[in-house]
Amino acid sequence: MIESESMLLILTLLVGITIVIAMVLKGLAAQIGMPTIAAYLLLGLGMQMIDVGGYFQTEGVQAVFSFLAEFGLISLLFRVGLESNLAGLRRQLPRASLILVGDLLCSGLLGFGVAFYGLQWPLITSLFVGAALTATSVGISISVWQEVKALRSRTGELLLDIAEMDDIAAIALMSLLLALLPLFQGTTTAAVGPIAVHTLVLFGLRMSLFAAACLLFSFYLERPLTQFFETIEPSPDPMVTVAGIGFITAALAGFLGFSVAIGAFFAGLAFSRDPEAVTFDASFGILSEFFVPFFFIHIGLSLSLEALPSAVALGLGLTIVAVIGKLVGIWLPTRLTTGVASATLISISMLPRAEITMVILQKAQALGNDVMPPRVFGGMVMMSLLTCVVTPLCLRPLLQRWKVQGRFV
Repeated sequence: MIESESMLLILTLLVGITIVIAMVLKGLAAQIGMPTIAAYLLLGLGMQMIDVGGYFQTEGVQAVFSFLAEFGLISLLFRVGLESNLAGLRRQLPRASLILVGDLLCSGLLGFGVAFYGLQWPLITSLFVGAALTATSVGISISVWQEVKALRSRTGELLLDIAEMDDIAAIALMSLLLALLPLFQGTTTAAVGPIAVHTLVLFGLRMSLFAAACLLFSFYLERPLTQFFETIEPSPDPMVTVAGIGFITAALAGFLGFSVAIGAFFAGLAFSRDPEAVTFDASFGILSEFFVPFFFIHIGLSLSLEALPSAVALGLGLTIVAVIGKLVGIWLPTRLTTGVASATLISISMLPRAEITMVILQKAQALGNDVMPPRVFGGMVMMSLLTCVVTPLCLRPLLQRWKVQGRFV
């Protein structure tokens, strides 16, 4: 009993120290223009490097950080869904969908082709790499657009809509890959074609039913529940209750065979259509700030130090693939509806890979080294770091100069 109490105290101390360091690094990163996500990943990696005794790899520490990381994942995807503007997305759908198709085809197929045919990686690994490269992290670029006061331009609004569709498509691809995983791993000896069709139909049916349930909740239950919470709870308590519903939905999705990330995302979407519910986002931000860093810190802790040297070199190559995929896949279709400057700015703004990319990589890594080998995982994380750090440096001068010149609207 005494030993378990001592372990609990040590774990509590460790979590507290981690939170304090994470918040300090967040402040320092903001001052030097470094993405906070990169700071969290480096914190996790740094914790590994100073862990000479292997303490962070013990079962107790791993269990606590995995638990907090899972809560961080749910918080992250819930907020992504909550901040989605589906009404605005529908208005831009004809224009943005063409760009999305070009982006998915170029980024996804190029990433898969380089991994599978060029690097001779396993099929399932290559598919996850391709799916991860389709995602973007427009939040890294948005800060630059806000700094230049250009986010409310037509080009800035189009960027937001494309990024939303990009993330939704990447999450859908991840869900589909997880559903088809047994086929890719060769766990069945029956004919692949009929089983694949059956799996896709069953997946589509379950996903449609789950989405319909979330939609019905959004139209008929969300508003009465929100109003009820507001009448009995002082602010910001209603947002905590709303977040609780998000966690419940995530768990239900897990029981239904989906990822908890999917459940959290759909829960956020269910509340996103209510402008009053979205105003809770500021309150939810406090809860999110506590849990989300642990998701990225845990990824840093999961990196293999032995594979790190080769992962850095691999990350440089994957960064080139990631940049080409977005620049070509976004620029060409965007140029059909906008000017050269707008197409260039949107293409560069879509280069960072962070939140959703990390979610896909984390889910793949959790499936084992045969799905996501340590070297590949490390290389993809390095690619994410590079795209997040370099993009603002390239975007800021172009955005400032072209805004003054009036080259985009």
